[in-house]
Amino acid sequence: MNTMLLRKTVLGVAGMALAGGVVAGPVAAMDAPAQAAPVTTTVTAQKPSPDVLTPHGVPGGQSTVPLNAEQTANAKAIIEATKKAGMDERAAVVAIATALQESKLENLGHLGDRNDHDSQGLFQQRPSSGWGTVEQITDPEYSTIAFLKGLKQVDGWKDMPLTQAAQKVQVSAYPDHYAQWEKQAADLVAEHWSK
Repeated sequence: MNTMLLRKTVLGVAGMALAGGVVAGPVAAMDAPAQAAPVTTTVTAQKPSPDVLTPHGVPGGQSTVPLNAEQTANAKAIIEATKKAGMDERAAVVAIATALQESKLENLGHLGDRNDHDSQGLFQQRPSSGWGTVEQITDPEYSTIAFLKGLKQVDGWKDMPLTQAAQKVQVSAYPDHYAQWEKQAADLVAEHWSK
């Protein structure tokens, strides 16, 4: 008997729930939107701050060179390789300033009599000095990552003026020449880092 009573109670409650659902269902469905509108967010990319790009300020005597499409593409390739290497905007500024000094952001092949030994590519890296093969050092991504690996090995590079950090990697006969490209390099990173 108790089982019978329990069964009738359960069926009665289920029946009321079904009836309530049938009555309330269509009305509730009419009030609810048929499909939720997609949520969109706009991300506003902010340019890196000058404090990050040029933490030591910009030295006097800055140079600049107008860039063509190929040179701009090489600057963007340096920025992308810097991101890929997990390094920050300051590293990109150092790399671009170095490439501006070494090649004016032109991916140079062998220049014959005008060549400095066997230097090639954006950073004028030398296969004979262990930077890689000619094919590698004339690849903007490879040459940038090779430069950045050298930069990572410089103890305290972030605390150094740009020209000192670049010189520690490049070992140039003209160690102070990198400084003149700091503003243009910082401007390029500010313009293209967040794109």
